[in-house]
Amino acid sequence: MNRFQTYIQQQTNAAPLAVFRIGFGLMMCYGIIRFWAHGWIETQYLEPTFHFSYYGFEWVKPIGNYTYLIFFICGLSAFFVALGLKYRLAIITFFLSFTYIELMDKTTYLNHYYFISILSFLMIFLPANATFSMDNLARKRTFENIPKWTIDAIKLLLGIVYFYAGLAKINSDWLFKAQPLKIWLPSKFDLPIIGETLMHQNWFHFAMSWSGMLYDLCIPFLLLYKKTRIFAFILVVFFHVFTRVLFPIGMFPFVMIVGTLIFFDASFHQKIITLIKNILSKLRMLKTTTLQTFSAYQIRYKSFVISVIIIFFTIQLLLPFRYLLYPGELFWTEQGYRFSWRVMLMEKAGISTFKIVDGKTGNYFYVKNSDFLTERQEKQMSFQPDFILEYAHYLGDTFTKDGHKNVQVYVESYVALNGRLSQLYIDKTVDLYQQKRSFKPKNWILPFNDDIKGF
Repeated sequence: MNRFQTYIQQQTNAAPLAVFRIGFGLMMCYGIIRFWAHGWIETQYLEPTFHFSYYGFEWVKPIGNYTYLIFFICGLSAFFVALGLKYRLAIITFFLSFTYIELMDKTTYLNHYYFISILSFLMIFLPANATFSMDNLARKRTFENIPKWTIDAIKLLLGIVYFYAGLAKINSDWLFKAQPLKIWLPSKFDLPIIGETLMHQNWFHFAMSWSGMLYDLCIPFLLLYKKTRIFAFILVVFFHVFTRVLFPIGMFPFVMIVGTLIFFDASFHQKIITLIKNILSKLRMLKTTTLQTFSAYQIRYKSFVISVIIIFFTIQLLLPFRYLLYPGELFWTEQGYRFSWRVMLMEKAGISTFKIVDGKTGNYFYVKNSDFLTERQEKQMSFQPDFILEYAHYLGDTFTKDGHKNVQVYVESYVALNGRLSQLYIDKTVDLYQQKRSFKPKNWILPFNDDIKGF
């Protein structure tokens, strides 16, 4: 406890957190503009007539054309975060609006969207506007130092993301079958130079699998150690640029590249701030203002903030292991799969045909999924059990409202995992309309006819 109290009192230069704030805010603002410009707000949130929801957040839905307003607020708040203008209000607004966007439809779930949500929540409690911010101008004072743990908190979260992603890759499919890379990489044959020479090579598939696992496990420690930091950052840039070329994973590679800059010493970040100041001065966008400089930033409600941070990281450390509470193969049942940094670990495809039955007469008919779902939604629904259950309830409610009596909903679902032959996925004798959504194990998922060993 004494060591902990001593650590909490330690101070460090505020520049790294300021640079991180600027980079984070600008990238998030650009990400929202990019999402809007591609027309994805309309195609993913406005065009679908039904939206898959997270359990407990069924009330979070798109709000028609006002959905654009949510994106505008999200992008504007991200820009304010970058400026350090009304920072606390801006980061809270960004966290709430971004998280609302991600909760509107489970079909859009990606690990890095979850990362942005929890990172922005963490930033609410960090003094990222202590220096080089518009708030400094408003209050006519700036702070040279901030508590060391506020920067270490960002490092720890990045380390968890990497290390847990590496642990997840320690499984027999990834290491000893090179799956699913063996499925994905040959499709990149059109890449210049390496497309025809490497993407079809079996040894390259295994090299990518093993190097990906070792990279994720080691990179946080290489970044922490000063002598290996530059080498580690070169690896970070190469790895994320290469994966961005191979896979359509949006802004995530650039977020991680910019994020890992926080591992560098304060002198490096001070040079970045000086460079930004020089550019703004040349553009006549920066006025010289005398600010009162304080040596240390004092966090308000310190005990409360520390308690929140401890609870936050306890959850982040334990949540990825909740899959141990469920029976069956994780990749097959996906119970406890999300929010655990299992990034691009499986190739899953399925087909699910729903049958609506009159429980008294036995009369039935089949559903055409495209009448209710977009192509993207149907693809995601076809192999994820919680999607299948929610869709079954939607169908049951819809046909009941349409006047059908004694509605029962059954599904015949076949799923293929990591190159294996497809097999029956859901017990087709179970009326899914009678199954309730919950965190309990889904005993209507049929057993997996194979074994995947690992974390």
